[in-house]
Amino acid sequence: MKQSVTGLIKSILEEAKTNGLLRFETLPLIPVEAPKEKSHGDIATSIALALAPREGKRPLEIAKIILKGLEGKDIDFEKVEIAGPGFINFTFRKEYWHEILNDVLKKGETYGRSELGKGIDVNVEFVSANPTGPLHIGHGRGAALGDALSNLLQTAGYKIQREYYINDTGTQMETLGRSLWIRLLQLHNQNVSLPENHYQGEYIKGIAREMVTTRRLDEIIKITKARDFFDLSKMPEEEVIPFFTDYAKESILKGIREDLERFGVRYGRWFSEKSLYEDGKVDSVLSEIKERGFLYERDGALWLETTRFGDDKDRVVRRKTERYTYFASDIAYNNNKFNRGFKRVIDIWGADHHGYVPRMKAVIQALGNAPETLNILLVQLVTLLKEGKPVAMSTRAGEFVTLKEVIDEVGVDAARYIFLTRRHDSHLEFDLEVARRQSSENPVYYVQYAHARIASLFRETAVRGIILPETVDTGLLNLPEELDLIKDIANYPEVIEGSALSLEPHRITYYLHGLASRLHSYYYKYRVITDNLELTYARLFLLKSLGIVIKNALKILGVSAPEKM
Repeated sequence: MKQSVTGLIKSILEEAKTNGLLRFETLPLIPVEAPKEKSHGDIATSIALALAPREGKRPLEIAKIILKGLEGKDIDFEKVEIAGPGFINFTFRKEYWHEILNDVLKKGETYGRSELGKGIDVNVEFVSANPTGPLHIGHGRGAALGDALSNLLQTAGYKIQREYYINDTGTQMETLGRSLWIRLLQLHNQNVSLPENHYQGEYIKGIAREMVTTRRLDEIIKITKARDFFDLSKMPEEEVIPFFTDYAKESILKGIREDLERFGVRYGRWFSEKSLYEDGKVDSVLSEIKERGFLYERDGALWLETTRFGDDKDRVVRRKTERYTYFASDIAYNNNKFNRGFKRVIDIWGADHHGYVPRMKAVIQALGNAPETLNILLVQLVTLLKEGKPVAMSTRAGEFVTLKEVIDEVGVDAARYIFLTRRHDSHLEFDLEVARRQSSENPVYYVQYAHARIASLFRETAVRGIILPETVDTGLLNLPEELDLIKDIANYPEVIEGSALSLEPHRITYYLHGLASRLHSYYYKYRVITDNLELTYARLFLLKSLGIVIKNALKILGVSAPEKM
């Protein structure tokens, strides 16, 4: 709707320029919005006010030029008026709205799809939690966002690859391996304590018990050429820790994969950080950047000159100990994405990584890419409320609520939907009690019930022998509430494109809540199945279209559309 009006205004203005009525060199953005007041029409534009200063004309004059340009055109407006100093209000014919319902029924599950993305290859990397512990509720929010955003961009015509980056090198992984080793020693009554800065969670003890029960201990003894466990416990750490690190990583990653698949998230690729070193990608990309003149040595370390691209200070990529920083592998990883042909990269990180954004933007430019090809979304923290009280979380201390526990408590649908009710950079409170309720207080229940309510109406009509014909007189839908529902349905494709452009899938939950609210209100106020069969057909036609939109939108969020509740 907005696009058609925008295109019409643009063509009229360009025609006016050709005829010498206007003289602009480039058109400004044409603002087209729905007025706050219904009496002001369906769509309004303030383009006349925006053009007036550069044209040296009063906004009213430009508005009249636009109205004159409408004459003789085949348009769907019932009324076009100039208001105030130069606003133009457009009111569509009722037939225009009724025809939209036919379009929805014809397109079905494809209604709302667009070619906005033009098939551009986009890499969406999300969650990428270090394999040092199970996924917690904060990771769940990132998973819901990344997956819904991927669905949204696909709906808008982009080609998407979902990717998980496994941070499987460095000090944290050595600490993980040592934590497991110490827990195994403790299981064998060795007098050794776990340092405070190691991983304290019960899951480490669980992995240690798993090693014993699966007889992997025999494998360690064989690999290290130890004679027995006692002999093994006396061996130097560097000879045993790599094995424990790999075992812990694989065990934890297995749990992460299972949790994400249960949550409805499936990746096209799991990318190992370690592979970047094994394949020589880190050395290769640093050599490339050095040739570009952005690397230098100082105090025995190797630095990337990120200040050339707006960062507040330069960054170390290799320490004087000759050990690479995590930044070095991140550089190689992002370069690898572009080398694989992605034209756009979207990274979803926790809010604690905000300081990392400028340096990564600098990396993109140092590699010869435009900064806008990298979008970084920072996901704010989730406060879990249990019995009205916040639950504290710390992975290393082992104090956290896992994503698995949240799913067990409230289910996948409620968890995903609630994670998506707020903008990603806004703090979110997740109330377990609300998520479990089967009432209007629970946002996902409220929306799903709207879909189930529509389905129940069609079950009732089937029992009564009422079959919806292919051709329906939608002109009978004249109630203000009915027109409002149709306008909401008509707005769905623009909601999708707007959400995709802004990378904000939470807009869909706002849209769905409004749609469900209108439906529930309409249902309580009016009978759908009436004594007038033609009117019944028209209202069923409207609700069938509405059900399609709700189902399509919920699918983008990764939430089911039940027919019974």
